[in-house]
Amino acid sequence: MNNMFLERRFEPPVGHAEVIQMALDSIGCFGIHRVKWHGSFLANDGGRMFCWLSAPDMESARIALRQVGTDIRVLWQGDVFDGPGFGENDIAVANVIVERSFDESVTLQQIQDIEDAGIGCLQTRNVRFVRTFFSADRKRMICLYEAPDAESVRQSQREAGVPIHDAWAFRRVSLADIENLTS
Repeated sequence: MNNMFLERRFEPPVGHAEVIQMALDSIGCFGIHRVKWHGSFLANDGGRMFCWLSAPDMESARIALRQVGTDIRVLWQGDVFDGPGFGENDIAVANVIVERSFDESVTLQQIQDIEDAGIGCLQTRNVRFVRTFFSADRKRMICLYEAPDAESVRQSQREAGVPIHDAWAFRRVSLADIENLTS
C-alpha cells in the first residue's frame, strides 16, 4: 500500500461532524477500491483539511475520491516519517500543521539538519516535532507539531531558519471518532 495525501479547502468552512459524515459516506467506496483512511486534520477555522490515505496505487485513490465527490486537485503520494520518540499512538499530541514547499527537491535530512541546528528555538517556545508527510517528488512537506499554538510554531521555525509556507492549528478526525458515534 502507498501513502496518499489530500489537501482540501472549504468555502464555507466545515465542522468536525461534517468531516465525520464525509468519512462515513466514503467507507463503502473506499472498501471497493482498497483505500484506507488513516485520518484527517481539520483546521480549527474549518477552512482547510489535510487527509492521510493509503491505497494500492494513485489511480485507486483518485477513483474512490472522485466517486464520493471529492476535489482531488491536490492529491499526492509520499512517505511518513515520525519524530524521535514518536509513533502511531503519539500522533494525538500533535495540534499544529506546518506546510513547506520547495522549488527544487530536498532531502529529509537537509530539513532535519536545519531544524536540529535551531532546536533551541523550538524548545524555547515549547514546540515538539511529531511527524512529517513528505511528497515523492521531495518538493512538498506537511509536518505535525505539538505546540501551545500555531504562532509559537511559526516563530520557532523562522528563528531556526527552517523554510515554512504556512502553519495552522487543527483538530484530528479519525476512525476512533466514527467508532465512538456508532457504538
